[in-house]
Parts: sequence; C-alpha cells; structure tokens
Amino acid sequence: MCIVLLTTSHPDYALIAIDNRDEFILRPTSRPHWWTHGTSGRPVLSSRDLQRAEKGTWMGISKDGLMAVLTNYRETDVQDQNHPIHAAKSRGGMVTAWLGTPPEESLKDSVHKLVENDGVKGVGGFSMVCGKLRKQTQGIAIVSNRAGNVEEVPIVAKERGEIWGLSNTAFDATGNQEEWPKIAMGKKLFREAIDKSVSDKKSKDDFVSDLFDVLSHDTLPRNENASLVEYIHELKKSVFIPLIGDEKHRKAMEAAMAKGPGEWTDDQAAAEELMSEGRPDPSTTPIMGFETGMYGTQRQTVVLVDWEGNVTMVERALWDGNGNAVPKGEGDFKFEFEINGWNDEFCNGSTNGTNGETNGHL
Repeated sequence: MCIVLLTTSHPDYALIAIDNRDEFILRPTSRPHWWTHGTSGRPVLSSRDLQRAEKGTWMGISKDGLMAVLTNYRETDVQDQNHPIHAAKSRGGMVTAWLGTPPEESLKDSVHKLVENDGVKGVGGFSMVCGKLRKQTQGIAIVSNRAGNVEEVPIVAKERGEIWGLSNTAFDATGNQEEWPKIAMGKKLFREAIDKSVSDKKSKDDFVSDLFDVLSHDTLPRNENASLVEYIHELKKSVFIPLIGDEKHRKAMEAAMAKGPGEWTDDQAAAEELMSEGRPDPSTTPIMGFETGMYGTQRQTVVLVDWEGNVTMVERALWDGNGNAVPKGEGDFKFEFEINGWNDEFCNGSTNGTNGETNGHL
C-alpha cells in the first residue's frame, strides 16, 4: 500500500513531497529519466511502469512544474466483496494525462477537463495528488475516480504549516474519518524530521536522508507464511512494507534472483529484456494486475521545491530488476532543475463561471 506525504511546513521549501511505491518487486519498472510527453511535447521526469503499454507512472514532475502522485485502492463488486473491479484504463495514464496539461492553465480548469464527461471513470480505484507548482500557489488537488465534477475535488496545500497524507484509500477531505496508522505515523515522523532540520540547521543532503528514514519506518506485524491477500489489512499499519509473499511468490522471486543482478536502466533496455523472455510470466489470474514474486516497498522518492523554484528529486530503488536487494543509497538517482515559469501567474479559471474555491474544494 503506497503512501504519499506532502507538507508546506518547512520554511526553506514551498513544498515537500515524499512517497513509497509499494508493488510486486518484479513488476517491470524503469529508473527515473527525462522523457518527452507524447501529447504536449514537453519534458517530464519520472520512472515508468513497463508492465502496461501506456508506460504510465505513479509519480512525475514536468520541467514546467506540473506534478502528480498516484495511489491506488481496490474497489470490489458490491455483489462479490472478495474480488476487485478490474480497471479498463491505466491508472498510471492519469498521471501522464495530468503532466500534459497546459502549464499556464489554472488548476481548476485543468482538473475540470480531466474529470468532465466521466474522464476518470473506468480507471479503477485511485486518488491522485496533482498540482501546478508556482511561487503563488493555487494549491494541490486530490482527484479520485469517484469525482464526477470539479466541485467534488478537494484542494490542499494552500496554507503554510500543514501536512497531508494519502494511502490506498479514498482521501477524506472532511477530516472526520480515522486515519490509518501508517498515515498518522508518517505525518508524525515527517513533522519531526522537518522540526529537526530547522532546529539543527541541517544540510539539504542530511535532510533528504532523514526523509528516507521516515519512508523506511517499519512497524508491520510479521507472519512469514502469509500471502499478500491474507496480509492486505495489515498493510495500513506500517509506512514501509517489507517483503511479503507465500511459498509460490517466494519461489518466483528466487528464480528471478538466480539470474543475477538486473537493472532497469531505461525504457529501451527494459523493453528488450521483456522481449527476451528473461522474466517470469505474470499470473494468469491476477488480483492486482501483476503479482509475480514478492510484494513490498519497491521505490522511495523525495521531492523538494524551494522558494526560487529549484527542484531536487531523489528516487531510491530498493531492489534491482531481478529482485536482488540494492545496498542503501546505491540505488539513488538524483535530479536538480529549475521550474520554467515559477514566477508566472496562471490564466484566470472560468470553469462553471467561478474562479475561486469553496469549502476547501475547487
């Protein structure tokens, strides 16, 4: 179960986002790189999911400051609670769609275009944190497949000094629902890391290291022989998810590891590896789309955006392409760049005849 935490509480940064991607470790995934968006033609920085033809992503940011982070959640048939509804559209494609929106367009207008005419229906259960990063912020929208119109999309991160968390469940904009333990713990540790960074005047590198420690906080109850399905309700208790899987998944993982080190360096290399049939075939009856090998936290990402529009993004791979553990820090990819148009103003939104937000919604 993935987790994304956002904050506006650090005085040196306009926004900080940290994220764990929890996934089947062997799911084909590239390393982060710059690529050209197919629709907009603009540069985007992200890793990409190579299991589906869309090559979507769970987290990405464009040179123009468009950012999106995805979390999935299982939606079951009301007639059969044990089986999830399978999505007709790629969830990762929603992130790609957002990253291709016009950077000068208002947050509200872009969200409206994304959700109008059932644009998020048929995607399966998901929530997506999405924003257009500027010095004069319009906030961060949280779009879900349940949003029928723009008024149903909550907006956060307009005020300073706040922290938000999202995992594999629908986002509660009311604040009335009890937070999952992993979200509550993640927010607590996040705030402590920020407070310590400020009080101790830590360097950026030390602060980033502390944020990875937050993402690595493991409080999951152990049951070595339990399958992911049996473990599913326990995953909400830990920020970090260690390897989970029954004997079948463990054997698939061992078979992949026996091939030796395997690194997904870029889309082309990954595609060639897939074509060579050098990977175990995914299950023919998947519960979650791809379920070969062990499940756990596969990638961790830290994004810092300072007041000058400078972005630092560090993605940490915990496992290589064949499921071998990567020593701490050796799987880190770091990128630094300046957001184009950081000081620009957005075009006034005119969707449905209103320009502002109401009650924390767009």
